Amino acid sequence: MRIAIASDHAAIALKAELAEWLRSQGHDVNDLGPATEDRVDYPDFGYKLADAVASGAVERGIALCGSGIGISIAVNRHPALRCALVSEPLSAALAREHNNANAIALGARLTGADMAKACVEAFLNTEFGGGRHEGRVAKLSSPSLTSDKGQAR
Repeated sequence: MRIAIASDHAAIALKAELAEWLRSQGHDVNDLGPATEDRVDYPDFGYKLADAVASGAVERGIALCGSGIGISIAVNRHPALRCALVSEPLSAALAREHNNANAIALGARLTGADMAKACVEAFLNTEFGGGRHEGRVAKLSSPSLTSDKGQAR
């Protein structure tokens, strides 16, 4: 699978470990930076990741920052992205199965490397469930599909 990974300065070490691990698993990993621990702004790298996924250059994205919150917000600014902040494998699997997430975010200061790998593995190995979830997912990129009662049109 083609995967983009990006972080801010707080998540450089976790990004490097995940990228190496993903490559060892046979994935094509596009490291979007940064390359050093010099201070950077997470939105810059969240936007890069969102563009890579939305353009089809990669199939999935992994976004990292200190808490995972800021970069997930940045990634989700792109209407084609569905980035879920996860902290354990079940939420990563449900993000794919129910929400067709095409990116996940993790907090390097909150999630250890082994747990991050378990989350990424669940994210990559879970398929979208479709069915009853399809209409809801479509609304995530098209708010005009929302009815006044909060039900699918």
